Amino acid sequence: MALLKMKFSQQRRVRLAQGLWLLSWLAVMCGAFIFSLGVYLKIELLRRDEVMDNTEIHVVPNLLIMVGLASIGANWVASRVCQDSLDASRFPRWNVLLLAWYAVAALLCCLLLAVVVLSYALQGRLEESLKVGLRNGIRFYKDTDIPGRCFQKETIDHLQMEFRCCGNNNFKDWFEIQWVSNRYLDFTSQEVKDRIRSNVDGRYLLDGVPFSCCNPASPRPCLQNHLTDSRAHYNYEYQSEELNLYSRGCRQALTDYYMGLMNSTGPGVLSVILIQLSVLLSMRYLQTAVEGAMALEAPEGESEGYILEKGVKETYADIKAKVLDLLKFAQVDPASEATGAGEGEKAAEASEKAATPPPAS
Repeated sequence: MALLKMKFSQQRRVRLAQGLWLLSWLAVMCGAFIFSLGVYLKIELLRRDEVMDNTEIHVVPNLLIMVGLASIGANWVASRVCQDSLDASRFPRWNVLLLAWYAVAALLCCLLLAVVVLSYALQGRLEESLKVGLRNGIRFYKDTDIPGRCFQKETIDHLQMEFRCCGNNNFKDWFEIQWVSNRYLDFTSQEVKDRIRSNVDGRYLLDGVPFSCCNPASPRPCLQNHLTDSRAHYNYEYQSEELNLYSRGCRQALTDYYMGLMNSTGPGVLSVILIQLSVLLSMRYLQTAVEGAMALEAPEGESEGYILEKGVKETYADIKAKVLDLLKFAQVDPASEATGAGEGEKAAEASEKAATPPPAS
């Protein structure tokens, strides 16, 4: 028994074709939206590639770009099928292509669903990637003369000002690394010598942060140096006073930003999945209804449309049987191979006997 069978008159087939044509172009626009979303997310990830340790997160925009392009093409084909569906001379040419079209449309829905799942699954990997990447970026902040790292300072400064953050976890991360280049240190100064001698690794560490950590919304002028010394500034208490620096770490700021982008794609992608499924089911109804009318040789008569010609279990059994037949066809039967080899040997012996001249009498 056919699954979800419906009756279609000529007028209903025309309306179905017209509605499907509009739905197909809506799906084309949704595909363009998905593609644009993937390109935007890809650009945002590439802009801050220097503070990321790996590129696993790029699988999400790559999938969005690929699915968006495939959706544009597949639904454009669907619109052409709708135009030819009521023409008995032009619709049959789509019969072979529609089988591949159904496979592509179903695959698109699966890939879109995978994008939603990956967006949530990669949150931990994204945070770990940013943690390592930002730690290296802060460590190489002073290396403005080393090839490959000369723009690291500019990148970190822009990042901290744009996202209103400081350090990897917080501003104290700057206390643990030397972020001032040696070329800007006066090694004749006793203070510089004392700081370098007091550190085991011979680094110049100080309780200060770069200017990009300063919060312009603070009423107090920026305090960058001697942040842990309450006596170094007038009317200042390190333990109790709120510093005029950004309190949030850049790892948390970037994680929230990127996860917000990817999570916001979820409802949009799910809507596209529903539209794509509607196109898929409508196309199946249109195909079976039009083919039923052509089989009855009554283009204006009533026909039946359905999703599956048989029930789900019967369809599954038929597909399974066809797949097994294909696998058997691809395998070589040992018995037939041995029989073929024996017949080949007999044929070779017969040809040798025919070629041997008879003995002289």
